[in-house]
Amino acid sequence: MKYIKYFTLLLVIISSFTACFNDNDDVRRVSDNTEINSFIWKGMNTFYLYKEEVPNLANNRFSSTQKFQEFLRSFASPEAIFEALQTQRTVAVGTEQKKADEFSFLVNDYVKLEQAFDGITRNNGMEYRLIRYPNNASNVFGYVRYVLPDTDAEAKGIKRGDIFTTINGTQITDKNFKQLLEPDNYTIGLATFDGSNFTSTGASLSLTKVQYTENPIFISKTIDVGGNPVGYLMYNSFTGDFDQQLNAAFGKFSSDKVTDLILDLRYNGGGAVTSAIDLSSMITGQFKGKVFSTEQWNSDRQDALGNTNLFDDKIRNNDAINSLNLTRVYVLTSRSSASASELVINGLNPYINVIQIGATTRGKFQASITLYDSKNFRRKDANTGHTYAMQPLVLKSLNSVGFTDYYSGFTPSVEVKEDISNPGGVSNLGVLGDPNEPMLKAAINHILGIKSLKKNSIALELESIGDSKMFSPTYERMYQDLDVTTIEQSDF
Repeated sequence: MKYIKYFTLLLVIISSFTACFNDNDDVRRVSDNTEINSFIWKGMNTFYLYKEEVPNLANNRFSSTQKFQEFLRSFASPEAIFEALQTQRTVAVGTEQKKADEFSFLVNDYVKLEQAFDGITRNNGMEYRLIRYPNNASNVFGYVRYVLPDTDAEAKGIKRGDIFTTINGTQITDKNFKQLLEPDNYTIGLATFDGSNFTSTGASLSLTKVQYTENPIFISKTIDVGGNPVGYLMYNSFTGDFDQQLNAAFGKFSSDKVTDLILDLRYNGGGAVTSAIDLSSMITGQFKGKVFSTEQWNSDRQDALGNTNLFDDKIRNNDAINSLNLTRVYVLTSRSSASASELVINGLNPYINVIQIGATTRGKFQASITLYDSKNFRRKDANTGHTYAMQPLVLKSLNSVGFTDYYSGFTPSVEVKEDISNPGGVSNLGVLGDPNEPMLKAAINHILGIKSLKKNSIALELESIGDSKMFSPTYERMYQDLDVTTIEQSDF
């Protein structure tokens, strides 16, 4: 019996050592800042569009591996080195100066970034814009631009034009809005706005975010305009996973024999370049094989990666494009229309009549790619010690006649501002997709040859500080679907 006890005790000890060994073997190695900083420098040195403007990115910047390591250790965080490696150049836009690079970004969780590219977010369905008070610039209010289907906001009866001034009973300000609006659960306090003053309605609504996949094709319909069928498409993001649905919408327009198209990009902050080229090819169709845009990379990458993008006849899954062969298109825009939305306008301009209605666009002509910490910067075999990824600007887009650098955005042919006031709780925004909605009506009037248009001016002097998409890592970004696997990280 004594021997059995000793043998049992020996087995327990051996098992403990084995368990400890297995646990240690399974512990995930965590990268330190120097390792992550090395990936950031190498990625920026390889691909950054404005590399030549950043002395610390020069190929001959470091005389030895030791000097390189000392440089990496001089930054306290990956965020610090990423910011330091961006161009500091500014450009004049009207009377103001803006950074030449406002859009490069770094994330510490590339899984969330990938989900955002696929249209997956945590969302309560209330898509809003934040505006400063007219008489107190530090206070902020939100107005609802649209409500996503099958969401908590829809279930709670929130509608376009609703205005809210508080979150959880706290006045929204330019200092606290992010903290108040980021959580999965919050309660909004509703108000009315007559263009000058706010009056609380006393009503409040609690909203909950869940994981949600947004279909960017918000409205697709054919409208009778003076006896002619006119297509109306409200398209809110260039999301590649929905290209088939986009193509199907154009198939319906084609079968309806539409004579004009009104493309509503007023809330479209951009997305995939491939989707923008395909959309432009759906609008037209008669320019297959002709230059849609060209790309300008940094001097080290231009020869290998400087693509010429052509109008095509197939979407990314190889389905034939449903094209309309139009010679003009109406595009509804706002300050929220950015990047890939502007790429469509710029790419089509040399070929067909683009009639822009609404407000001036954002002014973004650069695109980015996702860089991971792997030998060739791709997701496969990425460093498992961290989940950092970069989305630096790597190229700028030129249309077929070489036009680019439109920092000031595109100015509309017909200016129509959204009237965000709701005196007495009755919104002046109109119903999206309704022929009487002000911006859509302006396009219909233009088609009918009606020149007199009433300009809405309530929003003219009120400054926006962002919208519900601004918490997404893909906010106002344009990204390229590109295989760069032949380019590898340099060694030191």
